[in-house]
Amino acid sequence: MRNRPKTNGKRLTANLRVRLGRLTLETPIVCASGTFGFGEELKGLAHFKNIGAIITKTITLKPREGNPPPRIFETECGVLNSVGLENPGIDVFIKEKLPKLAKLNTKFIVSIGGFSLGEYEEITRKLNKIKEIQALEINLSCPNIKLKKMISQSKNLTYHFLKALRKITNKVLIAKITPEVTDIVQIAKAAEDAGTDALSLVNTFFGMAINIEEKKPYLGNIYGGYSGRAIKPLSLYRVWRVSSKTNIPIIGGGGIETAGDAIEFFLAGATAVSLGTINLAYPNRAETILRGIKEYLRMKKIKDTNKLRGSLIV
Repeated sequence: MRNRPKTNGKRLTANLRVRLGRLTLETPIVCASGTFGFGEELKGLAHFKNIGAIITKTITLKPREGNPPPRIFETECGVLNSVGLENPGIDVFIKEKLPKLAKLNTKFIVSIGGFSLGEYEEITRKLNKIKEIQALEINLSCPNIKLKKMISQSKNLTYHFLKALRKITNKVLIAKITPEVTDIVQIAKAAEDAGTDALSLVNTFFGMAINIEEKKPYLGNIYGGYSGRAIKPLSLYRVWRVSSKTNIPIIGGGGIETAGDAIEFFLAGATAVSLGTINLAYPNRAETILRGIKEYLRMKKIKDTNKLRGSLIV
């Protein structure tokens, strides 16, 4: 008779760890940039042990006030936002925000953005010197800043930017790309070819809402990024397409509110899932979703979360 593993009377639990390049997360749940502040704001509201990593608000080289208000408008099935990358700038982040981030009971990923390759490079050089920072999310897809084109709407720009940043740092690079393209697979493959360690799919979709009484947009920036449960089928499709054509991990997100939603993204090919809009209303939703994932694994007798990845039957 074979020796059985000792359980001390406890039921064996599934492995929840996942890897994004060299970054290991204790759970496959990530809190998306822009929905969780710098982490400290949610102390007392969220149990960080359930979260694999927090992605910070996007940091730019110089401080930004962001877009004119109103910046948020809630629709029937989602939220429009036009915050416009409001942040204190890289120097204040390093001095004031980073020490508090490092004390949280979870890992963190620093999201960076800019308006030129030079700005991205300068930020990366500054962060590359800091040992506590293991990973950077390269935001190539903010939908509500006034640029002629988002970087990740061009496969050539995507490759050029990420290749340049790859030369500066060995830290884990995660490319956050837009769904607002003709073929997201081309953009994803350009990011992979540039040496990116993982992909973050997807950012928000362009959207707007109009006040018919005043004949004016509800957002001060006219349009913004649309997120929430309404975009889940659109996001899921893009994760499924990209996962079949690339060989790097994907953080899949867009409209995730339940454990079932998260599991759909795993089946479609995501390594980890990101919670976004749901955090605004329920900052501790990661705990509920993680509990549901564990229960699903138990019911299906699956011992490793990674076994779910890409196991969709088609």
